[in-house]
Amino acid sequence: MANQEMFMDIRGIMKLIPHRYPFLLVDRVVSFEAGSHIQAYKNVTNNEPFFQGHFPGLPVMPGVLMVEALAQTGGLYVMQDPDIEIEGKVFMFTGISKAKFRRPVVPGDKLMLRMSNIVRKMSLWRMKGVAEVDGELACEAELSAALVDKESI
Repeated sequence: MANQEMFMDIRGIMKLIPHRYPFLLVDRVVSFEAGSHIQAYKNVTNNEPFFQGHFPGLPVMPGVLMVEALAQTGGLYVMQDPDIEIEGKVFMFTGISKAKFRRPVVPGDKLMLRMSNIVRKMSLWRMKGVAEVDGELACEAELSAALVDKESI
């Protein structure tokens, strides 16, 4: 499948993944290629609830939430693949490796989220994630996840 320009808004995102405010960390999908990659973004605003305590007077997005934003982007990648049956399924995060944080993310930043497929075995995925602000690397990690039946949770 060729690269598709895709402008999936928050309503489309909420149809595919179960996250809701304040834990939904993807605002829009801008491109997708089944079997290859997805690109999305998160607009980081001063209204984010985590800024109240991280850190007062010096708001910095927690690194673990950057990784979560990448994981949600990976979930969107899998959940919109036309070859995968998603009815009654949920994408569950199963692991993180090689996580590195390179720059702080602060209110006003647009966090670009890119997930690339490394390998898929049955209902398991391994992906490489990169989060950038203005072309500068903020976070990178390899993530693994599985597509599971909602009723098995």
